[in-house]
Amino acid sequence: MIYRLAALLYPQRLWQIPPQGAPTLYLTFDDGPIPEVTDWVRETLQRYQAKATFFCIGDNVDRYPQLLQRLKADGHTLGHHTQNHLNGWKTPLETYLQNSLETVPKIDSAWFRPPYGKITSAQAKALQAQGFKLVMWNVLSKDYNPKLKPEQVWQRVKHSVRPGSIIVFHDSLKAAPRMKYALQKTLEHFSAQGYQFKALPQRAFNN
Repeated sequence: MIYRLAALLYPQRLWQIPPQGAPTLYLTFDDGPIPEVTDWVRETLQRYQAKATFFCIGDNVDRYPQLLQRLKADGHTLGHHTQNHLNGWKTPLETYLQNSLETVPKIDSAWFRPPYGKITSAQAKALQAQGFKLVMWNVLSKDYNPKLKPEQVWQRVKHSVRPGSIIVFHDSLKAAPRMKYALQKTLEHFSAQGYQFKALPQRAFNN
């Protein structure tokens, strides 16, 4: 319900993909790339012929540029996640915009996801004016929450998805114990039900 309301309030942002043809889910991963987790995700997705979208922190791209190239070579889509994982609600407009634009030379994509999902209307408008398309979600796994057990994270995903859902996982050390379990379950369960796993298009939809 909360995502339906948010989608009505902010229709310029992408919350889900209208179902067409075979049932499809859109896996997304925030906060990478890092070698300890992102490579595991890549290998797991490959086993299911699944594609995904990775919203990358610019600082991690600077540290591990080879991981970004592996994601591209595997056919996954990339997106921006600011240079330093900024909380938009706590960051002045100009600082947020400058930090976000810092990733442009490193990541060839128009997709942008605000860290924590927190962004002001002024920041969103400024980014959209620069050609970005904001991607949100309608299924939040909460794999980052250490108070949740891996099975609880999986159950959140299992009971929330619909055809066309955009699902948020995190390829981070903090989320890894819960993400790995829930991702494996997600791929197994929904593949058996005939779902496909696709990345967002390489080029963003028009605003």
